[in-house]
Amino acid sequence: MDYDDVVIGAGHNGLTAAAYLARAGRRVLVLEAADHVGGAAVSAQAFPGVDARVSRYSYLVSLLPRQVLSDLDLDLRLVRRRFSSYTPVPGRPELGLLVDQGDPAATAAAFASVTGRPDEHAAWQDFYGRVQRLAQRVFPTVLEPLRSEAELAERVGDAELWESLVRRPLGEVLERQFGDDTVRGVVATDALIGTFADLHGADLRQNVCFLYHLIGGGTGDWDVPVGGMGALTDALARAAVEAGAQLVTGARVTAVDPDGRVSWETGSARASVVHAACAPTVLNGLLAAAGAAPVDTEPAPEGAQLKVNMLLSRLPRLRDASVDPAAAFAGTFHVNEGYRQLQDAYAAAADGRVPQVPPCEIYCHSLSDRSILGPELAATDAQTLTLFGLHLPARLFSGTQEERDEVKDLALARTLESLGSVLAEPIQDVLLRDPDGAYCLEARTPVELEAELGLPGGNIFHRSLQWPWAESEGEVGTWGVETRHDRVRLAGAGARRGGGVSGIPGHNAARSVLGT
Repeated sequence: MDYDDVVIGAGHNGLTAAAYLARAGRRVLVLEAADHVGGAAVSAQAFPGVDARVSRYSYLVSLLPRQVLSDLDLDLRLVRRRFSSYTPVPGRPELGLLVDQGDPAATAAAFASVTGRPDEHAAWQDFYGRVQRLAQRVFPTVLEPLRSEAELAERVGDAELWESLVRRPLGEVLERQFGDDTVRGVVATDALIGTFADLHGADLRQNVCFLYHLIGGGTGDWDVPVGGMGALTDALARAAVEAGAQLVTGARVTAVDPDGRVSWETGSARASVVHAACAPTVLNGLLAAAGAAPVDTEPAPEGAQLKVNMLLSRLPRLRDASVDPAAAFAGTFHVNEGYRQLQDAYAAAADGRVPQVPPCEIYCHSLSDRSILGPELAATDAQTLTLFGLHLPARLFSGTQEERDEVKDLALARTLESLGSVLAEPIQDVLLRDPDGAYCLEARTPVELEAELGLPGGNIFHRSLQWPWAESEGEVGTWGVETRHDRVRLAGAGARRGGGVSGIPGHNAARSVLGT
């Protein structure tokens, strides 16, 4: 059968593309290899016999433009977090920095107490004020054809900040702007989520990652989807199907011909345009199966994180008795993420070793949204915890299955020890158990994420992030989704302006066909 569009992959970007295209009256087929939709943006009952649905892989929304929600009439509620972050001071976990967006005076006092520097909070306000102005000017362009770097730099109008964030290694501006190691670390972590990079690396991967984490919505705020990440992809699937898109699960695509022919295990179809919401390296394999040239992309993407989901009977007590755990865990809880600790962990992993003290950060979804817990659990003090470990690249988990398991066990043990160093009690004391007596804890390495989700090297962005503007004159005016094959688009996180849970590549793939 012939279609106007065939979409490969029913993750949130593929569903976004399908919904836009179908609402425009086009005949759309979506093919998904798994038996369910959602990709990495799903809610799942991770612990057998325990009524809690965690956002198993991706867990927060920042880059999703409100325009996509309104264009597609999505029934989705997002909650904004009051507390930005809490960070125990490295080496002094009885003292911590709580950034409370609802109480500027308390935040200023916390900065003074932690840093002993009266000007550090002012430096923080100055830096983030300038970054927010940049975000307000850059983020609205992500749903438009690509502009040149020069045009965006002029639009931002802060040449010094542009030079610091776009042309020089991020570590330089952090060391120049802030004097305190803890504060530098809090800022630096946004450059390292899912990205294995030296803060002084000349390739500037850390800078690109930092920019994406700070421009979301024009504010950089991170929102919580009520009902978990699955609520978002369920809403997108409904929008696509109600508009007329045909959605087929259990359909693993085996080949893509540049002429628009898409083959899967039990059938084939021809499309005017193929939208690949899978990773570019996955698309390369599908094109190769049809004897076609690959799309341009990096050869070996690599993820660098350990993802851990936990279910607790209650929040653990902190070494810092002055801070309410409900406030500390309501935002991003930074664990051993001082600036020097981040660099030391990177150096260890680059040398092929699991860091002795892995830096990690935690978020408690259930403090913002009790709906992800079943009625019985919701009536108790039970909470979910999502932990994201940094600087644990896929290369550490190579070898035989036995060797991979040994490294995973070591990485998890050291990560839990790292967490335990800032708690007043062992995390195991508050971990719930399933009906079989097993701890309600699951961990995923980059290698496991590749096997489960098709993320090359476990890279949560499908590939290294790219600047959200044209990097060549030929890209100006394009949508950042086009490939060397006229009928093939990148509709997933591997497109320019991809990465994160955003729907931006899906929107732009559709717009590349429909026009503005």
